[in-house]
Amino acid sequence: MALLSDKDRTFLVDHLAKSLVAPVRLLCFTQTIACQFCKETEAILRELADLSDKISLEVYNLVSDKEVADLYGIDKIPATVVMGAEDVGIRFFGIPSGYEFTSLVEDVIDVSRGQSDLSPETLEALALVTQPVHLQVFVTPTCPYCPSAVRLAHALALASPHIRADMVESVEFPHLANKYQVQGVPRTVINETGVLEGAAPEPLLVAKVLEA
Repeated sequence: MALLSDKDRTFLVDHLAKSLVAPVRLLCFTQTIACQFCKETEAILRELADLSDKISLEVYNLVSDKEVADLYGIDKIPATVVMGAEDVGIRFFGIPSGYEFTSLVEDVIDVSRGQSDLSPETLEALALVTQPVHLQVFVTPTCPYCPSAVRLAHALALASPHIRADMVESVEFPHLANKYQVQGVPRTVINETGVLEGAAPEPLLVAKVLEA
């Protein structure tokens, strides 16, 4: 059964045809047991990949394809990597549904273009980042403010080889939500210790990244 309506599919086919430049790879990490939303996540990614010949989907099993999972730092599922010819540090942990489907689509476009809409000031600041920075943006699919936080974090990852940014669906990974004391979303955790609440503006997140 199709997840997208005919209207949405028609819009996305046209939108992607106008927007995509270079090929994009979607890497889906899954397994058949003990994963609540793996099947649904793979179905979403397959529908998205079917909308353009510039989008390809590769499906890996977390256990039997452990070497691939380790290569991309995948330690929980369902997981999605959005990349071009190279890994740019964009991750989705949990099903990219609801509002986060928009984040996924726009990330695919940014990766295909090789750039996002970050300001020149932000790009200049990110050039100063020389150490690894890990951003984890905790979300829920029904949070209307979460996509902007996810998109900004992923844009920073695309712009800097030292930044990795994860969307983490907090309901699917309650142990992580508890670990990082997530009581509201979006909540961005920076290198395990720094925290930003809400959909922070671009300059504030960049400042926190530079601190890290």
